[in-house]
Formats: sequence, structure tokens, C-alpha cells
Amino acid sequence: MKKKISAALLMLLLGSTLISATANLVDAAATKMTKYRVYQNDKALREFATEAQAIAYAQKFGYSHVETIAGRSWVWHNFPRYKVYQNGQTNAKWEFSTYEQALSVAKKLTNVHIRDLENIGWKYESHTRFRLYQGDNTSPKWAFTTLEAAKQEAKKWGNAHIIDLTTNKWVWGNLTSAQIKSQRAAKPVYQITVDGQPAQEDKLYSFLLDAINASGAITRSDVINTATGLVVYSNVPAYTVQQNGSVVNEFVSLYEAVQFAKKTANAEVMYKGSVWWSGIPYLTVYQGDKKLRAFNTRNGAIAFAKAYANSSVRNADGRSIWSNTKSLIYLGWNGSATSSTVLSHVENTQGLSIDSPTWFELSAADGTLKDVSDKTIVTAFKEQGIQVMPLVHNQFNRKMTTEFLKNSSAQQTFINKLVGRLVELGVAGVNLDFEEVAGSDRAAYTAFVTALSKAVHAKGLQLSIDLPRGSVSWNHLTAYDHAALAPIVDTIIMMAYDEHWSGSETPGSVAGLNWVEEGVKQFLDYGIPRSKLMLGIPFYVREWKLDSTGKLVANRAIYMKEIAGLIADTNAQAVPDPESGQLKYKYVKDGFTYLFWAETEDTIKARINIAKKYDLAGVAAWRLGYESSDLWTMMLRMK
Repeated sequence: MKKKISAALLMLLLGSTLISATANLVDAAATKMTKYRVYQNDKALREFATEAQAIAYAQKFGYSHVETIAGRSWVWHNFPRYKVYQNGQTNAKWEFSTYEQALSVAKKLTNVHIRDLENIGWKYESHTRFRLYQGDNTSPKWAFTTLEAAKQEAKKWGNAHIIDLTTNKWVWGNLTSAQIKSQRAAKPVYQITVDGQPAQEDKLYSFLLDAINASGAITRSDVINTATGLVVYSNVPAYTVQQNGSVVNEFVSLYEAVQFAKKTANAEVMYKGSVWWSGIPYLTVYQGDKKLRAFNTRNGAIAFAKAYANSSVRNADGRSIWSNTKSLIYLGWNGSATSSTVLSHVENTQGLSIDSPTWFELSAADGTLKDVSDKTIVTAFKEQGIQVMPLVHNQFNRKMTTEFLKNSSAQQTFINKLVGRLVELGVAGVNLDFEEVAGSDRAAYTAFVTALSKAVHAKGLQLSIDLPRGSVSWNHLTAYDHAALAPIVDTIIMMAYDEHWSGSETPGSVAGLNWVEEGVKQFLDYGIPRSKLMLGIPFYVREWKLDSTGKLVANRAIYMKEIAGLIADTNAQAVPDPESGQLKYKYVKDGFTYLFWAETEDTIKARINIAKKYDLAGVAAWRLGYESSDLWTMMLRMK
């Protein structure tokens, strides 16, 4: 079983010299714990202790927002509320937080509309309704929103007419009677076609208006000037109304299409592949790639998405602005090197991410490495999607470790052998579990971890390190420099158990829930990123034996899977223990009183919820084989 700091060292640390330092350490550390996270779209960028710091950083990025880490409350964002579209197209420069900003840009453009991203349809629109022609020629400048404006321009030109684009009809012209008579007498050049073929055999028109009127009676027809080969009028529907991705109707006029779409649920008006009007809310919640529901407001979409695992909120442009697709990492220590035992442990699990068999040991101060690894295990687990990160320990031998840390040559020998074997095995990385390291070796231990990390990372592997929960009041006097180790390693696993251990003088819980949560806060206060921190959880309890006077005479470890049987065999009685958040059991046998604080599915669930509450990378269980298989069903569902 993984050990806690020794009683002798603890007594030393609790000496009078640290009392005056404790308050200052706590105050200094308190400002390090991050409470706010900055995202760009749905990707986390950085964490901060204060809201003001987070907002100041977020303002440097577009599509950014700030959330509280606990509960993921959205406290600030710079996402646009209004977007300007021209000819169905938009860009990042046309996204605004206020309607006034959007309107000032839109009024300078033609064929434009503004969408309120929290509503459907148009907030404002100014599209071409009338087009001016001289003969059968027109100009991009001859597009107008009002008939009066079109007429004003037409006065400058002879032989002019105006087409109302909302009805696709000739509504005004300034041709004289003589001009009309002359044009009807001219050589016929206008032909009506459907799909490129003549619609009326051997019939051509001299006067354009006659051809337009005839085309109006023939669906999906064009008028072509046979002399130039140009289409000078079209009765072919160019706007389609789609519902849920399928075309339900077509129109020549944009406005006819919009009127139809307004009466059709989840409809959009499309023109040449672009959306010109949308009745679909801007935000959609997905689970994986499956659409669940659309929303107009961000708050509504996120509140709904939070109820689903692996969900995301995406906007109509395909941008994901929020997601909870992260899964907890589940690591399990085997506490064994025997391949059959390791295999049986993993067979008992569901959702296990990483398995850590005890394969390596520092055997001597000269860097001798004991290796009992088995590559077949790595291959077998890879097929199950489980990574292997074997554990390497120091036998918890303080004296030997001190001598080792004094010898750079020994360390290099050890590192070379270890990393070389890790590469041969094809594992994901290694879990470093050096315990009972002397406090005086603090700097030397950090230097060793730094060298090991560089060698591991050079081979594309990862390094995790196990650290005791300890206490902010005396961790600064141990060998474990949390702030220095955090940037060096990939993962820090806080061994949040042995609150009361085999050497304790009073009975108590192995890991009271309040004690565990306080430990998480302390580790975060050291400046350890949440994404690097995993919570170590116990699959065992400790039973305490007291004599008739209440004196503690012995204790023993009990596996989780044995607890139900022990309760049944002894008729142990339980009472809630508010301090630990667990049930405290008691029974009497042969004149002795026995106490234990039960570890159950509910307490494991509570520990996982602590990891979720503080958005940690995952949990690590000491150890596999101590638990019943049905525990993993719950753990899988919580992952």
C-alpha cells in the first residue's frame, strides 16, 4: 500500500519553527487558485484567479468567453449579437455586439440584411426590388430598393424600362409609341427557351416586352437575345425554400420565397448555395454529431446541452462555442507485477483509461533498475483502448534514495535504462512513485524529475508523478516542491488517502471527503493546472481495534469488496459521520471494539464529483482488485 509521510518526519514538521510561516504560506497560495477559465469558441485558453484578470485576457481574442470553473457559469463574452450579410455572404468584420453598429455598416451596402442572432429572419433588409434596363442592357448600378429611385435614374435614359423583381414583371417604361412601333417592326431576335431549348418552334419576337409577357406564361423559361446569345429576362426559379435540408418549393422572386418560408417551420431561403433568409435558430445543440435541438439564445442552448454528456453548442456557421466533450481519465494502479493479476484487475473494470502495473524499481543507489515488465500486457491492453503507464518506485527507502540523488551518474544510468525499456514496450509513459524521500533532498529530487522528464518527453512519452496529499502547513518542508514539479511533468496524482494510516495514533477515515476536497484546493493553490491534476482515491478502508479502555491496539486494511460481508458477519451498526461524509461502523467482538469508515459506491461517486467540481483531469484508484466489478458500472456512467 502506498505510504504516508512518516510519523518521525511529521513530528519534526510540526515544530515551532513552522507556526509563524504557515499563515504567510496560506495567504500567498490563496491567490494562485484559479476560479475562471477563458475559452475561445469551445477551446480552453487559460485560467485566472479573478474575474477581472480573465476578462482582460479574453478581450485579446475574438469569439472568447469567460466561465467560472466550478459550475461553468458564463460570466462574460464578446460573441456577436448581429451579423451583416451582403448577397447572402458575411465575414468576421461584419459581426457586431449592437444593432446600431451593424446598421451603420449595412446602410452603406446594397443587397444587404442584418440578422439578430437571437431571432430568426431579418432584423433589417435592403435588397434590390427594381432593376432598370435600357433596351435589354442593364448595369450593376441600376439596382434599386424603390420604384421612385429607379424612375429617377431612368429619366436620364431613353428606351428604358423597369422590372419589379418582387413580381418579375415589366412595371414601367419610357418608350414612345413610335419607338414601340419601330421595335415591333424590327428583325425578330428574342427567343423563349426552356432548359436551353426553344419553347415555341420557329417563333421569335422583335419587341422585348412581347417576349417577356410570353415568357411569363411559360414556367421555367428564359428570353434570349439570339444576336448576342445573352439571357435578357428569366422566369426560372432561382430561390429555393429548404426545410430540414430538403427543397420544398422554388420561386423566381426572393420576396415570394421569404413569404412562403415564414409559414414553413425550420425553413431557409437559398440562392446559389447561400442562405438569404433563415427561419432556423442560430444555435444548435449536438450530442456527438447528432442534432438534438435548436435555440435562439445562448443561455437556453447551454442550459439544455449541460444535461447531455458529450454535447456541444454550434452556431449556423459551424462554429462550436461550448462543449462538455471532455471525459475524465481513469487510472488504476495494480500494485502488482504478475501478469495474470494485472489482466484480472483490468477485466474487472469499465471505462479504464490507463493501467499502471508495478514493473520497475530502483534497486540500489548506483541506479540499478529492477525490470519485471511484460510487453504482452501492453499489446493486449492497446487492443482494448487502454494505455499502459507502468509504475516505478524507490522501495520507499529513504537512505538509499538520498544516496541515489547525490549521484548524477547513477541517475543517468537509471534514466537511460528505464526510458529505453519504456520505448521497447511501446507504453504511453511512466508513473513515478518515489515516496519517503527526505525533505533535505527537495532540490535534488526536483532536479532528478526534471532530467527524467526531459528524457521521457524526448521519446514522445508522458510522465506522471504521485504526491501525498500532505498539508499546506508543512508540504514546503518535504521533498515535494509542487510549484516546481507542476511545469515539469504531464500529470500530478494527489494521493488523497491515508488521512489516518497504519501508524496513526487515533482511529479515523482513510480519506474523509472534506479532507479530500481541502487537499484538492491546496494543490490548486500551489499553482498546479487543473488539466494536470488527478485525484487519487482509495478502494480500501482501515479497521481500528480498541480495547475495553478505548485504547487503540491494532488496525488493518480491508478491501472495499469485503465491507458488505464484514457488516453482515458482525452486524456492525452505522452512524453518519458529518466530518468525513461517510458512514462510521462499529461492532464488538471478544471484548474489543472495532471501528471503520465505510467506502461505498456513494463515497466513490462523491470523490469523482469532487474531481468534476474542480474540473480535474481524472481520478486514480489505489488499487485495482480491491473493488467489486459493479462499482465500475457507476464509474463508467460518471466518466
